[in-house]
Amino acid sequence: MSDKDNKDIENEQVEANEAENVAVEEQEVEELTVEEKLQAEVKQEKDKFLRLFAEFENYKKRTSRERIELFSTASEDVMKTLLPILDDFERALSHIEDDKEAEELRKGVLLIYQKLVNTLEQKGLKAVVVEQGEVFNADNHEAITQIPAPTDDMKGKIIDVIEKGYKLGEKVIRFPKVVIGQ
Repeated sequence: MSDKDNKDIENEQVEANEAENVAVEEQEVEELTVEEKLQAEVKQEKDKFLRLFAEFENYKKRTSRERIELFSTASEDVMKTLLPILDDFERALSHIEDDKEAEELRKGVLLIYQKLVNTLEQKGLKAVVVEQGEVFNADNHEAITQIPAPTDDMKGKIIDVIEKGYKLGEKVIRFPKVVIGQ
């Protein structure tokens, strides 16, 4: 064999090796792209899963919060309808105290009133405490009327409480109705 034939054989072998290397590289690139595609899909599915999980957690928190809110305010309507009855009891007690002959009646009405108040307090109802001489605050009181202040230091202050206010938990369901000094 001549040198030229050897070189041709060598060239053919080199070309075959190069072709084989290119084929191997293409296969590796193809494998990498398949692997990269799979990794991208896994990443995308993981992202979907995390978003769905977070959305579900938010849903659980929201429904739990709504349920607690519903339970705390479910009795609000009942409490609002019982407040006038509570006011009537208080008026009855104040009138019975004037009549000395109705002492036994006063005791019975007082027991019923105290039982009603205790039951409502157990359900979360609290009276809003307002004192005469307290500074009027439109956020906490409802002014019914203004009258001339008996003294200068009573101007802008509460002179009389017409109707008690009540809270159910931390929510005011009826503001105290007051008369303020002018």
